[in-house]
Amino acid sequence: MAASTHPLPALQRVVFAQGPWPLHDLATSRAIESAASARHAPGVLMARAGLSVARLALAIAPPGASFLVAAGPGNNGGDGLVAASHLHRAGQRVTVLLAADPLRLPPDAAAALASAQAEGVRISLALPAHIEAHGVVVDALLGLGARRAPEGVIAQTLHLLASTGGPALAVDLPSGLHADTGALLGPHAFVAAHTLSLLTLKPGLFTNAGRDHSGQVWFDSLQEPLPDPGAWLAGPPPTTRRAHAGHKGRYGDVLVIGGAPGKVGAATLAATAALSAGAGRVYLSTLGASTAASVPAELMTRPCAWLLPPTELQAVVAVCGCGGGAEIGDALPPLLMHTKRLVLDADALNAIANDPMLRRQLAARGARESGATVLTPHPLEAARLLGTTTSQIQDDRLKAARSLAAEFGATVVLKGSGTIVADAKGLPLINPTGNASLATAGTGDVLAGWIGGLWAQAPDRAPVDIAAHAVWQHGAAADRFVAYGGFGPLRAGALIAAMSGGA
Repeated sequence: MAASTHPLPALQRVVFAQGPWPLHDLATSRAIESAASARHAPGVLMARAGLSVARLALAIAPPGASFLVAAGPGNNGGDGLVAASHLHRAGQRVTVLLAADPLRLPPDAAAALASAQAEGVRISLALPAHIEAHGVVVDALLGLGARRAPEGVIAQTLHLLASTGGPALAVDLPSGLHADTGALLGPHAFVAAHTLSLLTLKPGLFTNAGRDHSGQVWFDSLQEPLPDPGAWLAGPPPTTRRAHAGHKGRYGDVLVIGGAPGKVGAATLAATAALSAGAGRVYLSTLGASTAASVPAELMTRPCAWLLPPTELQAVVAVCGCGGGAEIGDALPPLLMHTKRLVLDADALNAIANDPMLRRQLAARGARESGATVLTPHPLEAARLLGTTTSQIQDDRLKAARSLAAEFGATVVLKGSGTIVADAKGLPLINPTGNASLATAGTGDVLAGWIGGLWAQAPDRAPVDIAAHAVWQHGAAADRFVAYGGFGPLRAGALIAAMSGGA
């Protein structure tokens, strides 16, 4: 792994628009910590970490606030003890709840405890029955040390912290959250308003339950260089402008195939999104349903378009599956065989999961140079494709996305909180935009169509870049909706209008 020769600035706020940001998994983070500790005198890293925690705790504290630091049995607890000493020296009211045996702390943490005691920091070795409300609560219980569900005194402490109120700051990682996957390790997990990630940024902060438990993420490399990342937190897409001399033929054609009887709306949303994303022409081909009266005027219809000559299928971006029902299976073989650019969503994915022949066709397509595919599953669809359960998909979303990309030679968009974009060649991306206002019918159809619309305009761009661009815009529109006072679900039709307003 190549390391940067320039230490990163201390204590940065992780602003998504300033990305991409490098992500490092648990094993790599451990290796960085071990190598850094070997280069420095004992306690140097902990001193830097504790100072950074204290600075951020002071920055987020309301006027006159007191501080409660919950310190665990490892070096994460030591970071909290050093922070408590800094706060005490600054004249702040600070209490440490030590959820550990003081005689069994690792050396650096033991030294931090002795120093805090010598300076007169108030340290409680027994959990109270309840905790008075504090201005700032600092979770320094587990950090990277968490490998299983919190139990015993750690679980009891987390239960007590949940009722304290006030700003909550997690040191390195909210206790009870898996660093790599964002999965909750058990029923007790800290919910932070702020998380200060130390040495590296961990993928789990940004996907699965990570975003609900991490709040605003901050980063301090502790003046240590970083090796090459294992994944990226995606940054904003490039801004492009159309040439004045452009015309619709220059911006490509999209063919949307879906809309079984009773489900025409899904295909119509996808087609409308493709047109709004900038495709020059969009054709809608439904499955056994009459659409003439309901299709927006800007769209064109093309019956049984999957039976078009191969040369015509090769000229379009095909978006297949939105509202496709069981009927979509008949349309898939020619699309898998002949299209050069294919987006598969919803019922197309279900049909492939249930049909061994279609699975083989998709895998064979991935092995060819002549066809590129983007799959856009939600966790249940991904579970069907991988022959597993939704909970297992969610337990390691990065692994699931990479597994799908490898099996089918495709770009995969695994939807959900912290959508994963992965292909078989490069590092996966975690998308940081979006929120629960997207949890409503039709928003996935909009995303599939939007990918198709962007891809039609840029046939030479890598599918993973197209997909990441679309996913960012999709989530950013939902973020603007909430920022301007929206609440509840963002209707799919309104989402298209919001996405058309910019990235």
